Amino acid sequence: MAKTTNWAAIDRDPRFQALHKKKTTFLWSLMIISVIYYFLLPIGAAYYPDMFKIKVWGPINVGILFALSEFVVAWTIAAVYARRANRQFDAMAAEIVRDVA
Repeated sequence: MAKTTNWAAIDRDPRFQALHKKKTTFLWSLMIISVIYYFLLPIGAAYYPDMFKIKVWGPINVGILFALSEFVVAWTIAAVYARRANRQFDAMAAEIVRDVA
């Protein structure tokens, strides 16, 4: 017979609420950083076009490098989240699940 999980008990657990708050705060922080960085590209292109036109190497300019850096920032944010989730959030969740089971 399959065992059912008491989700209401998990939701009421103060450790789950603390986990949810920590995770939400962390995710909002990452979201704010990513949105600010994302909008720096069109803002920079609109208000500082001379800076974005500076040639770095051949046809490559600061604008192209900044646009490509968006990928680096996105992957870095994903790596930061994965590291925090693997080290902290998953351990907290596993403890809650173990105690409920």
